[in-house]
Amino acid sequence: MASVTLNQVGKVYAGGFNAVKAISFDVPDGSFCVLVGPSGCGKSTLLRMVAGLETTTSGEIRIGGRRANELEPMERDIAFVFQNYALYPQMSVYDNMAYGLRNLKTPKAEIDARVREAAQILDLNDEILSRKPRALSGGQRQRVAMGRAIVRKPAAFLFDEPLSNLDAKLRVHMRVEIRKLQRRLQTTSLYVTHDQLEAMTMADMLVVMNDGRIEQIGAPLEVYNHPKSLFVAGFIGSPSMNFLEGIVVDSGVLQLADGQKLGFDAAKFSTASGQKIVAGVRPEQARLAEEGIDFNRELIEDLGSGRLIHGKVGGSDFTVLEGAVTAPLCQGKLQVAAEALHLFDAASGQRLSA
Repeated sequence: MASVTLNQVGKVYAGGFNAVKAISFDVPDGSFCVLVGPSGCGKSTLLRMVAGLETTTSGEIRIGGRRANELEPMERDIAFVFQNYALYPQMSVYDNMAYGLRNLKTPKAEIDARVREAAQILDLNDEILSRKPRALSGGQRQRVAMGRAIVRKPAAFLFDEPLSNLDAKLRVHMRVEIRKLQRRLQTTSLYVTHDQLEAMTMADMLVVMNDGRIEQIGAPLEVYNHPKSLFVAGFIGSPSMNFLEGIVVDSGVLQLADGQKLGFDAAKFSTASGQKIVAGVRPEQARLAEEGIDFNRELIEDLGSGRLIHGKVGGSDFTVLEGAVTAPLCQGKLQVAAEALHLFDAASGQRLSA
């Protein structure tokens, strides 16, 4: 096991496209770090630089305290799990898992012991070990790809959107299995995904990326409860945070575009009268009521365990998430507690603080 450290790591492609811009963070030994962001934000490029599959234009990568920039992928003591599994179709599952060890001239008895140990961990029986990849389900192929990584006993696992080709039910199952496996092995892991639900449920440490830069680093709940920017607030959370534009008209009072007013906790935010701000509200922190600001209901989605109520406040889309449904819907009004509001500067998009 080993820590992974990135210091001012950047990548500029031929033609001048700046894909990764001076990224710095440290993944402690044994941690599960998730890189999350929209497609094209640079997260997979960053992972491939850690793996040695892409060269770095600037900065330094250290794995287990050792500078890795000049090392070949095989010399970095990492194992990479690809999005498309990258299994050899002509080989059996057993041979796929043993392939890397054979290239390292590992003794045959040790190869067999490692493959069977990994197979037991991943619930791959002898019948599955004898099959070719084309005879496996998507979930089984993903387990084989992880098994090929496990047998190496690497210092770090790197995962590049490994669940994106699976159906929704299997994705849920496999993300639980990957997390349980990582906790059992205690291997430092970097995991790339654009799915913020995967990121929230799997990470010890969340790195939110946008346009080649880091927007925020922190524990999942820290990022969820205290987003540092409008981008993070809107990207992390499902359903997304609601946003309402307005102007501060008095201490602790925000006037919305349609003239309605919302109270906020003035002690939590440094604001000035006349300042344009954006107020964020999580869907689960708003509720329909007999009194409050006007809410024009447009659509209800029943989830079984609750319901999503879509509508508008002024001209802005707004979603309310209700838990177990025990009462009929109230009509036309919305209540938001002052302490539930997140405030952001309208010009910079950055979170306002005390």
